[in-house]
Amino acid sequence: MASPMRSLLTDLGRYVQSFRVFLEKSTEHQSMQEFVEKQLPDVIASIGNGKSTINVLSVGGGAGEMDLQILSKIRARYPGATINNDVIEPSADQISKYKERVAQASNLENIKFTWHKETANEYESRMNAEKKTKKWDFIHMIQMLYYVKDIPATLRYFHSLLDSQAKLLIILVSGKSGWEALWKKCGPSFPLEGVCSFVSSADLSRMLDSAGLKYQLYELPSHLDITSCFSEGDKDGELLLDFLTETLDFAKTAPPELKHQVMEELRKPGCSEIRDGKVFFNNSLGVIVVEP
Repeated sequence: MASPMRSLLTDLGRYVQSFRVFLEKSTEHQSMQEFVEKQLPDVIASIGNGKSTINVLSVGGGAGEMDLQILSKIRARYPGATINNDVIEPSADQISKYKERVAQASNLENIKFTWHKETANEYESRMNAEKKTKKWDFIHMIQMLYYVKDIPATLRYFHSLLDSQAKLLIILVSGKSGWEALWKKCGPSFPLEGVCSFVSSADLSRMLDSAGLKYQLYELPSHLDITSCFSEGDKDGELLLDFLTETLDFAKTAPPELKHQVMEELRKPGCSEIRDGKVFFNNSLGVIVVEP
């Protein structure tokens, strides 16, 4: 009998709900913000040298929260330059939230925004069809490589768009995180249906090494409170389980043995640690900065 399990991405409303709970219960954005504050200034220290215009490409920019923080650092480093910020984002809902955020923000003079409602793959196809090869000074891909069909090809394409002093910044789950432990063990049982693939900073390092590309790797500690996942019928817990397994209504549709295996795995030291009666999933991130 076919499993009733479906990929979480078949219901974008539920996906967004589960992602919001994930952000509330995790230190993901705080970890990224700390990186942007403390380490990004060094990463962008020479991307705009001698330039009056800096071209920035955000691949999978979402609702723009991290994008605007990144742009503020670039603007602070190159106060006289015009910044062209192009955003590739397939979700119309996320783009409209991004536009609202821009409309409400101050200090965005000198920054021009262009949104492209398409996937990274569609952008590449369109540029190739139009025979365009625009060069960029800074390209970033934050938590989006899971949704790309051919990751090495996508990396090669966007790396080829880097100007001589540019940088490509990639953020995704760390090879030392609970995600790696959970997905290596249970991932083959989840219903990805070709819309999502699991990749960590460890996998990415191997791809970059085999392509002969130079990069730096940073580890960002982060955790996710998954205590509610162990309370039967808890709404937030069910949404978190959906997010962790990329499965729609995992608690209701997973076969009992898979559900048992996932709950067991989530408690193990490779995935989580238990502090003060709460279960904290290791949500550590890897940041990879690729050279031209």
